[in-house]
Amino acid sequence: MLLEHIYDPDLAQGSYFIGCQVDNTAIVIDPRRDIQVYLDLAEREGMEIVGVAETHIHADYLSGTLELAKATGAQAYVSDEGGPDWTYGDGFADAVRMKHSHEITLGNITLKAVHTPGHTPEHMSFLVTDGAQTSEPGFMLSGDFVFVSDLGRPDLLDEAAGGVDTRFEGAQQLFDSLRDHFLTLPDYVQVLPAHGSGSACGRALGAVPTTTVGYERNFSWWAPYLDANDKDGFVAELLNNQPDAHSYFSRMKAQNRQGPAILGDLPELVRYTPAELKPLVEANEKILVDTRPHRQRYEAAVGGALSIPDATKAATHIAWAYDPETEHRHLIVLASDAEQARQYRDHFIRVGVDALTDYTTSLDGLLSDGVPTVDVDELDTLEEHFVLDVRGADEYAAGHIPGAHRLATSRVVWNSDQLPRQRPVVVYCASGRRAAIGASALRRKGFNIVELNGDFGSWAAAQGNVAATVTG
Repeated sequence: MLLEHIYDPDLAQGSYFIGCQVDNTAIVIDPRRDIQVYLDLAEREGMEIVGVAETHIHADYLSGTLELAKATGAQAYVSDEGGPDWTYGDGFADAVRMKHSHEITLGNITLKAVHTPGHTPEHMSFLVTDGAQTSEPGFMLSGDFVFVSDLGRPDLLDEAAGGVDTRFEGAQQLFDSLRDHFLTLPDYVQVLPAHGSGSACGRALGAVPTTTVGYERNFSWWAPYLDANDKDGFVAELLNNQPDAHSYFSRMKAQNRQGPAILGDLPELVRYTPAELKPLVEANEKILVDTRPHRQRYEAAVGGALSIPDATKAATHIAWAYDPETEHRHLIVLASDAEQARQYRDHFIRVGVDALTDYTTSLDGLLSDGVPTVDVDELDTLEEHFVLDVRGADEYAAGHIPGAHRLATSRVVWNSDQLPRQRPVVVYCASGRRAAIGASALRRKGFNIVELNGDFGSWAAAQGNVAATVTG
């Protein structure tokens, strides 16, 4: 059996390529939407992708199940559990709809679907048996059910799908799924989750890519609650201090349920010179994605540009700053060459931002005055400004600038009605990058935004007493 873990550090998302070396067939579980990595792997191994499956209706990225099935002719498999509210839509008309215990066979390999609700009502895990070695499963593809040292959060339906208090039922279902399906497995079963450290699909995912049933049984935070059959205590602890759910999750959930648009072969990106680009940007016909380090914008910037300063997190950050449901202008990215521009496009389409059509390699002649900033030592002199902290809830609770209001960068585009339009808004975070992303998006919405020239750490250091920043 061939088992490859394809991991995307940007979204902390993992998919799995499982191949049978007897008949050279393969299946991909939870693929992302830029599918070339799976096609390349199949070609390299001399295998045909005959199946594509997903564990559940994802909220954090746009699924590549239909894209890969279309490109290869593979059979798609999706859950048919969870009730009518969680049934996959018309885009999956040709998919096999799996009930609990459904089996997929590839040569000597068997994948058995196990209904493990909690994170979502329809969630499936897959028990994988390598028939060339044993008749018993040795692996669990756990999706967003069990992570390393954590569990899939049960509150995303409330946060991202318009649910009302579904988190409590979901948490109870997670307890039952652990008791009835996870802890009944032998300790040696390897657990292969769909996310790693940094994902917002759990509270504190471990950085190690895999775990085992035995390790989680003995060392996970939730194990004592299962040992004591303490469902109430489990639910309370699971729901405590979950991180902010990104606002774009609701769009992902809706599109993944219906079936994402098929991209097919993508056209070449068009290169623009600064002279060609200048009138288009000035007329707001195209939106520049400024990929320079965020502090370079303090000196000189392009009006109306979105700041996406970290290429390794381009998917996450563009999903915070650009809403394709309300913003329909094409994007043009600052890139070193065509290959880097294609890499940005690959990241963007993972979150359903399909608007990147062009690139430029230079901003010569486009740059004007830098974005407005304020130094740390000037903050106390500002009387009319509204101070906005765009960090996470846990960071804010650990310490913040007195009087600062909090709205995470991942929510500013969708919740900008919480901000004043008649006052300047000073934005800060832990490094300046998240502030730059949120600030650039808010400027496009007409807000008067000032960025802190520094960050929370430099402000706290200037106070000489970090402990004093916890309140206020």
